[in-house]
Amino acid sequence: MESFLAAAIVAAMPLLYATIGEIITEKVGNLNLGVEGMMLMGAVVGFIAGHTTGSPQIAVLAACAAGGAGAAIFAVLTVSLRTNQVVTGLTLTIFGTGFANLVGRSYVGVPLTPAVRDAFDSIAIPGLSQIPVIGRALFDQDILVYMGFVLVAVTAFYYNKTRIGLNARAVGENAAAADASGINISLYKYVNIIIGGALCGLGGAYMSLGTIPVWQENVVAGRGWIAVALVIFASWKSIKGFLGALLFGALSIIGFRLQAMGISVSQYLVDMIPYLATIIIVIIGTHKNRKEDLPPGDLSNPYFREER
Repeated sequence: MESFLAAAIVAAMPLLYATIGEIITEKVGNLNLGVEGMMLMGAVVGFIAGHTTGSPQIAVLAACAAGGAGAAIFAVLTVSLRTNQVVTGLTLTIFGTGFANLVGRSYVGVPLTPAVRDAFDSIAIPGLSQIPVIGRALFDQDILVYMGFVLVAVTAFYYNKTRIGLNARAVGENAAAADASGINISLYKYVNIIIGGALCGLGGAYMSLGTIPVWQENVVAGRGWIAVALVIFASWKSIKGFLGALLFGALSIIGFRLQAMGISVSQYLVDMIPYLATIIIVIIGTHKNRKEDLPPGDLSNPYFREER
C-alpha cells in the first residue's frame, strides 16, 4: 500500500502542476485549452536544456520559460487581440505538439546526463519518512514533488488571503466591475496566464526529467487534456486539484500493479481507464449547482473596456 501511494503521487505530479496552472489561468477569466501543447513545450525544452548544460536548475527554468512563452502567445491573442479563446487554445496545443516533435526529433532515445537524472532522486526527510503508510509516500520524494505540495498550499493562500489573489478572482468573476474599481485587467490577465503556462511547462518537464530517463515523442501522452478536466473536478480549488491528480495518478499505474500481482489485464483497457474517468468527471462537473463549485463568472468571455 505504501509503495503504491508513493508511486501514485509521483504519477500525479505532472497533472498537479498542469491543473494548478490552468486554475490560475481560468481564475482571471481565460480558458486555455493549450495545456497539452505547453506541457510538451516545457518537456522538450527542459530536456534539451538539461542534456546540453548538465544543470537541473537550468532545465527546470527553461521548461518554465517555454511554457510561459506559449502562454504569452495565448495571452497576446486572447487579451489584446480578443481572439476566440477555445480556438486559440486548441491552436496552441497543435503548435506545441509540432514544436516538440520538430525540436526533439534528434534527441529521441537520448538519455539524460547523470547529473540531471540524479538531481531528481528521492530525498527522505528524517523521522517523517518513517511514519507508517504515509511516511514514504509523502516524505521520501524528489524535490519537484515537495515543490508541488508547497504549490498547493501557496495557491490556496494566494486566492483566499491576499489582496492580489482576491483581485485576480474579481477579474475572473466580473471584469467590468473589477475595472471600475481600479484593477488593471490586462495586467492581471497577462501575469496569471503566463504563470499558469509556466507551471504547465514544469508539469511537462517532470515527465521528461523526473519520470522518463530518455526523450521520447509524445511524452505527455494526453495528460494536458486530463488536467483541463481536473480543473472542473476540483471546482477551481488547488487542494481539490491535488486530490484529483492523486486519483488519476493512481488510475494510471493501477494496471501495472495488477500485472505485477499476476492478474492479466489488457494494456488497452489500462490505457483507457484515465480517459474514461475524465469523461465521467466532466459529466459530474456539469451538474454542480453549488455557487462555490461554479466556474468564474466571466470565464472565456473577452473583455471590451469600452462596453463598461
